[in-house]
Amino acid sequence: MSSRYYQEMQESFKNNSKSREFPAHTAKVHSVAWSCDGRRLASGSFDKTASVFVLEKDRLVKENNYRGHSDSVDQLCWHPTNPDLFVTASGDKTIRIWDVRTTKCIATVNTKGENINICWSPDGQTIAVGNKDDVVTFIDAKTHRTKAEEQFKFEVNEISWNNDNDMFFLTNGNGCINILSYPDLKPIQSINAHPSNCICIKFDPTGKYFATGSADALVSLWDVDELVCVRCFSRLDWPVRTLSFSHDGRMLASASEDHFIDIAEVETGEKLWEVQCDSPTFTVAWHPKRPLLAYACDDKEGKYDNNREAGTVKLFGLSNDS
Repeated sequence: MSSRYYQEMQESFKNNSKSREFPAHTAKVHSVAWSCDGRRLASGSFDKTASVFVLEKDRLVKENNYRGHSDSVDQLCWHPTNPDLFVTASGDKTIRIWDVRTTKCIATVNTKGENINICWSPDGQTIAVGNKDDVVTFIDAKTHRTKAEEQFKFEVNEISWNNDNDMFFLTNGNGCINILSYPDLKPIQSINAHPSNCICIKFDPTGKYFATGSADALVSLWDVDELVCVRCFSRLDWPVRTLSFSHDGRMLASASEDHFIDIAEVETGEKLWEVQCDSPTFTVAWHPKRPLLAYACDDKEGKYDNNREAGTVKLFGLSNDS
């Protein structure tokens, strides 16, 4: 028997299953993220820039393009409670903090290696950035100075604090989830989560679960308190690259090189919807207040000019009448 929530969301997506694309960059988009109030969407690209859009009813209106990095912007994230600040991680061995009110870079912090992943602590005080050499650097968000640096002996993929800000999680190349205490960064536990490379991790907004995606094409859902796997989602065939929980924590979007994004009901694992794509998806992000999903794929422009990347950002969940 399907839950009431399942039936409500099915009904909702039947009427709001439209996707729209918006030009954002001159090369592929690696990362999309919403500001905490949901007013803005930021995207980071291989073209070395970040773009910020304002969400107006059912469209994204480009507000600004942020230049300064000299290499690809691989990941970005917003301040957890201040909707005006976001940070970008780049292969140019820096991170940059930007303020949308002045459209300026308010800080450039030099790091030791080519940065590939970044997250902002839930209390807003620290930014963690991971590089290609498996070093994670913890940067004070106010003074922009390095507070701590950890070199790991395994391939570090994605990093995240738990919602309570007292534990730090890493997914690694051996299929494990490593958990450290925070701020003292002492190892608490290593969980054998997947038989192959554990790629991405996300915490749900309610603090009940976190999810990991792996090269084995599985998404596993974990109870935060018990640290046990509650269920697996197995509808994708390719390595899971990106995950996002909806604002109420009840839906989980996951994507890969499969030509669709899977939207699952968290509590049952049932498929709520799938968003059709023409190519692999790099990044997904649910809006913090509405069932709107931003995403970006490895699109090529036109049928004949196959080498040019489109650099578009897409929005799913729009009214079919819009």
